[in-house]
Formats: sequence, C-alpha cells, structure tokens
Amino acid sequence: MGLAEELEIGRGITAVIGSGGKTSLLDALARELDGTVVLTTTTHVLPFGCPVLTDADERAVEQALWYSRVVCVGTPTGDGSGKLAAPRLKMRTLSVLADYVLVEADGAARHPLKAHADYEPVIPAGADRVVQVVGASGFGRPVAQAVHRPEVFCKLAGCDATDIATPALVARAIAAEHVRGLRADVLLVSQMTPQGEKDVQSFEQALREEGDQTPLVTWPALG
Repeated sequence: MGLAEELEIGRGITAVIGSGGKTSLLDALARELDGTVVLTTTTHVLPFGCPVLTDADERAVEQALWYSRVVCVGTPTGDGSGKLAAPRLKMRTLSVLADYVLVEADGAARHPLKAHADYEPVIPAGADRVVQVVGASGFGRPVAQAVHRPEVFCKLAGCDATDIATPALVARAIAAEHVRGLRADVLLVSQMTPQGEKDVQSFEQALREEGDQTPLVTWPALG
C-alpha cells in the first residue's frame, strides 16, 4: 500500500501540519499521486524541485500543468530567503485547476516536534484532509531541544523544558491540542529511530489513553 493510500489522500486540498518531515511528505505524495499536483503553502516554504510559478494567475497555472504534472505555486517573500509565501490564487481555485493541491500549512523551524501558537496552523478554508506529522527522532530528547515552541508544549503537557520529550508527553500535548480544536484527520509518525517501533507503540498507546482516537500511520522513509 502506498503512502497516499495509507493517508487516504483524495482529490482536492490536503493540508500538512506539524513537524519532522512535512516537506519530505509533500514531495513523496507529489511523486506518488496519479494526476496533476500543485504544491503550495499558507506560510513560508522553499521552492520544491519542480517548475515554480510566482504571482501566477489561473491561465499561467493551467498552462504550466500541461507541460509538468507537478508545479509549485507561491509568492516571493521578498526577504532574500528565497522562500515562497501563500499564492495569489485561492486554494479552492487551485483545486479546480489541478487534481490535487498539497499545502504546507505550518512551520517548525526544523525541529522534529512542535506545539502550536494560537495563530497556527494556517489550514486553508475548505481543506479536504489534514495530515499532522510527528517526528519520532524527537522522542527521548529534552523538550527545549526537540520541540518548536517548547513553552507552549510545556503548558499543554504539564512539564518543564528540561524534561525529556517522551512518547507519553508528546501524546499528551497533541491530544490537548486536538481537544482545543486543532484539526487533524490522521497522524503520520516519521523519522523513525533504531528503537522507533517501540516508541511509536508507546506513543499510540498514550494517545489512546488520553482519549484521542486520531488514526495513526508510520512512514520510516521520511526524513
């Protein structure tokens, strides 16, 4: 079974949030999906390894998809970083032009784990599916090192920044975010470590003990 099938990615808009492999996931899905794909963002992202359209209108996107099955659409941030911000076109418009719109809707500053500020994630209105990525390489490391926004994580999990980010603590923080309204249709655990299978089992068990029934998929290949 392929990754897209495991995650039940259908046509329309899929938002990817969380930490620990979002860009790798989007790239993998774009290669695997059978149909035209627009890769884009609601935050900031480096261009993907496909044709890039900046400040594009509908006709430009439509024409680009005739020549390339996968394109990246966004607006230059103008800060010299080379990153792209959200496109000028609405996500729903892009979903009419392409079979799939894959959106990076979160930032994690390269940390494997994260907690969300009040204004995050930026999930597009009308998103058909939301995938939350969790980097298992963060398990067993101090919260202050492994987690983006550790102060938020500590409030959610009831811990200190010097504590170890155990699977149970991560599960508690994620479950608390879901209770508060963070949408996730499926959790994808990536970045498996040598003892990753045991950690993932502990994480899933702790998640269920917290009353969170969000489906969980593992994908060791993601970096």
